[in-house]
Amino acid sequence: MGIRRTSARTVLAAAVTASLLAAGSAAFAAPAGADPDHAYRHGAVPMLGTAQDAAATSSVNMSYGGGAGSPKIGVTTGAPRVYLVFWGSQWGKKSTNAQGYTTLSGDSTGTAPRLQALFKGIGANHETWSGVMTQYCEGIATGAQSCPSNAKHVGYPTGGALAGVWVDESGAEPSAANGHDLGVEAVKAAGHFGNTTAAKNRNVQYVVVSPSGTFPDGFNTPNGGFCAWHDYTGDTTLNGGAVPSKYGQLAFTNMPYVTDAGASCGQNFVNAGTAGNLDGVTIVEGHEYAETITDQNPAGGWTSSDGQETGDKCAWVNTGTGASANVKFATGSFAMQSTWANDASSGKGGCEMSHSIIK
Repeated sequence: MGIRRTSARTVLAAAVTASLLAAGSAAFAAPAGADPDHAYRHGAVPMLGTAQDAAATSSVNMSYGGGAGSPKIGVTTGAPRVYLVFWGSQWGKKSTNAQGYTTLSGDSTGTAPRLQALFKGIGANHETWSGVMTQYCEGIATGAQSCPSNAKHVGYPTGGALAGVWVDESGAEPSAANGHDLGVEAVKAAGHFGNTTAAKNRNVQYVVVSPSGTFPDGFNTPNGGFCAWHDYTGDTTLNGGAVPSKYGQLAFTNMPYVTDAGASCGQNFVNAGTAGNLDGVTIVEGHEYAETITDQNPAGGWTSSDGQETGDKCAWVNTGTGASANVKFATGSFAMQSTWANDASSGKGGCEMSHSIIK
């Protein structure tokens, strides 16, 4: 979301954060597009404990944006498929662990196998964390806040969302890749995986994971103020410009090595000690995944009037309804955040960790 740290906002952030903490609940999600210089940072999870605009979980429900891009796309209507792209020779030597996950010698925290396990679990055995997102749809009137049963709803990732893993060792990732660079890597990945038509990419997202010690789009720097963000290649506001793609519009995520930011990006947010070392990895990427499938070409999907997406409104909630917690999937237990549900509380909306699957 590109939060600019001006003095006025610093004062506001301090006041709002203090009031939230006094109430015993914190949701440190700032409105999307709050910084016009970084409007492409959709779904950016702000860094905890930094001076930023802060917004408590509000009762403002999501509205449909009418689709974006050409052709217009709002949500992921088929079974969501995730391709993990570990960009750069800095990731080191590849191996395979006992679970069949790719491991990398430059991955000191074990981020790579953790992400693979997460996405193999999402959608397996009819888990219901993903059910929250299936209430949203596209092909309805712009501004609508509910979906008829015959609309094209967000798809469910039956059998697991993970579609492929690629370690791009063709060269080192730049120390500070910009948004355009990350989109170019997503296009390169589409070619690698053989997703060479718009139809093959319609329900796909490419998660570009950067190695430790890099600063993609200013991550973990004074110009950052985020933990991750998602966008699509056709977005003309990307720094460096929209990304040419002969494979259609591609949804992609800038997923930095979030453990470099420690507690600022969720380490130990749910679990204490070493058990919580990767809490931020799964909370942050789960946030971006949920927002991508409900707002695939931002902001043509579902956002609230204050500019937040479905994950933003429930980010960093630490007590009460919708608090981040461990969620059991077929492949393990993962620290996850809740997602905004318009149909919660008899249509008033709220943060939910589980929901029946809508087809």
